[in-house]
Amino acid sequence: MGQRPLRSTAGGNLPSELGRFIGRGGELAELGRLLESSRLVTVTGVGGVGKSRLALAAARAAAEGSQERYCDGAWLAELAAVRDPALLELALAEALELTDHTTRPPRTVLAEHLAGRRLLLVLDGFEQLVDECADLVRELLRRCPGLRVLAVGRRPLALEGELAFPLAPPASEEALALLVARASAADPDFALTADNRAALVELCARLDGIPLALELAAGRLRTLSPAQVLARLEDRFALLTGGARGGLDRHRALRTAIGWSHELCTPAERLLWARLSVFAGQFDLDAVEYVCAGPDLPVEDVLDLVGELLAQSLLVREETPAGVRFRMLETVRVYGAGWLESLGDAGRLRRRHRDWYVGLATWCELDWFSPRQQEVAALVEAELPNIRLALECCLDEPDEAHLGQYLAGTLWFYWAGCGRLTEGRHWLDRSLEPADRPVEYETSRLKALWVLGYVAALQGDATASMSALYECRDGAAQSGNAVAAAYAVHRMGCLALVSDDMARARELLGDALERYRAAGELNSNVLMCQVELGMALAFLGDLPGALALCGEVREICEERGERWTKSYALYVLAYAALDAGRTREARRLLSECVAINHVFHDLVGLVLALELLALVTVAEGDAAEAAVLQGAAEPMWRGVGLQLFGSGYFNAPRLMCREQAGELLGAERYAAYEAEGRELSREALVGRALRDPEERAGGVPRQAGRPRGSRMSTGAAAEQPQP
Repeated sequence: MGQRPLRSTAGGNLPSELGRFIGRGGELAELGRLLESSRLVTVTGVGGVGKSRLALAAARAAAEGSQERYCDGAWLAELAAVRDPALLELALAEALELTDHTTRPPRTVLAEHLAGRRLLLVLDGFEQLVDECADLVRELLRRCPGLRVLAVGRRPLALEGELAFPLAPPASEEALALLVARASAADPDFALTADNRAALVELCARLDGIPLALELAAGRLRTLSPAQVLARLEDRFALLTGGARGGLDRHRALRTAIGWSHELCTPAERLLWARLSVFAGQFDLDAVEYVCAGPDLPVEDVLDLVGELLAQSLLVREETPAGVRFRMLETVRVYGAGWLESLGDAGRLRRRHRDWYVGLATWCELDWFSPRQQEVAALVEAELPNIRLALECCLDEPDEAHLGQYLAGTLWFYWAGCGRLTEGRHWLDRSLEPADRPVEYETSRLKALWVLGYVAALQGDATASMSALYECRDGAAQSGNAVAAAYAVHRMGCLALVSDDMARARELLGDALERYRAAGELNSNVLMCQVELGMALAFLGDLPGALALCGEVREICEERGERWTKSYALYVLAYAALDAGRTREARRLLSECVAINHVFHDLVGLVLALELLALVTVAEGDAAEAAVLQGAAEPMWRGVGLQLFGSGYFNAPRLMCREQAGELLGAERYAAYEAEGRELSREALVGRALRDPEERAGGVPRQAGRPRGSRMSTGAAAEQPQP
């Protein structure tokens, strides 16, 4: 149960400008004017000409200068690493920090999310999926009147109403200023002088002023004089053009600059460059050393070689929540990939890349049951483009489908714990498509099946969930796999729990716990099974039994440093405390629960805790604040999907809060406070939820008055209230 990590506030996710934006004043102003007059503008031009940087600068300026038009912010979706058309909509939803746990088509979810919003969407790097991207943009613009799109690519989307903005290289003086600025950044002693000006001007002209080419050249000015750089570049031009000095098109100029940089690299640097092209998006040094090292590239040399590629602007170093990582610009990566293919080594490197990420997923699954859960979530988030490549590599080869099943199943904690249910379902379904089932790989298939059953249950797809879980259970019985059988029974119990069949849930979850203990299994899944059994007991009125189970889970989690499952145990403990009238204890438990869920961005846990906290707030006498919390929780449910099950048990706190706060406030005031809550950002909501009651309104509740009792453990399901 979860939500992927958020990376920004509600105002958008545009990255800050790290370096000084040099020149382009006229282009920036013109692009701004086009955005004023059209809902779709596409910046086109050769790779390396500065399209992305200009578009981001324009998006920042537009968002800051027209806050009414873009009151929901400016958002960047980087699509260069997306190869599978089926993942395009998911990548866009990820960029918009949008989670949906249901089985609705991602395109529908996107359109509904954007329909009532006014925002600017920047789409960068769509060339490999131009037709699919054009189709998606067309539909979103048609259905979302407040949406404007700024696309960035080497060609337009060719849609009606689109305004293309071809970006040429900067003028000569701007190109010179850029070259000098980048050279000075690489070498503080570098300066433009009367002696080197002519060579630098000629260098800019030879490179057609293309910013990426200039940055590559600037990296060489650390060790070579401008005249030496120019002389070497002249040789390269002569080689490509048969001695002709003029008439070079910009595509050739860029390729010349990259090729020239390639020739100036040492053989070891060129080899590493080629091998790095198998990565997508960001990667770290450990991955580079494993994937790229070999007899011809000793592992002890890799770090220094990475440093040299960084110094030559062929790699970019980035600080991320997952630590220091590296990235290769797409144009540079494509050049390296061509060399790797020519070396005949691409297949082997892709398999090594796959093996590293299969191993990484295995380690992350083990480390999830530890104090490092948050770091694990950040790491998998950062590595997602590479994990996707690894999954593709597995599933493209029929003989290696079992590896795809293993990898998709091993990532259960990410699919369920970090809000990736839709993508997890995509990979699990794909991995289970092959009809052949080699007996020696049955364990991988069984794992993929129970994870599919888990994911489908959380999506509200009971039919698919039961089908997968029955197949897993039967297969486990035939192969004698006691662990897989325990997981299948557990997830059947989880499905019964969210479907309001508490007697069945109690039976299955109890059975699963016995199976886990007999098999010696202990991890976050096992503890979650115990919490879910505690939930079933609490809903059935057995609060002592629920307290015993969840108290034990809390102790184990604190001993092991596990926090994700602990938050659900705290929810059950708070539920019992509120039922007994201990509102202060319930608030303390729920405050910790909300804080943990917010750290993990677990949407399911967060919305459940907030609704129970709203009921606590009513019991404390502040019906207005309770209505605000209820209003803020309401939009979350649309993405979670549990409300769609019509659960009388899970919905009881919400319905009781609405009834009791409504009685105290009256329908009109309740609706006004609820509307106030719906406008809160998640950050603001969590901050508000964690405030001490005495801090609200100077210690005076906006609506005092004691509601009637808040007992939930009896009768909640009898009426089966519907949302």
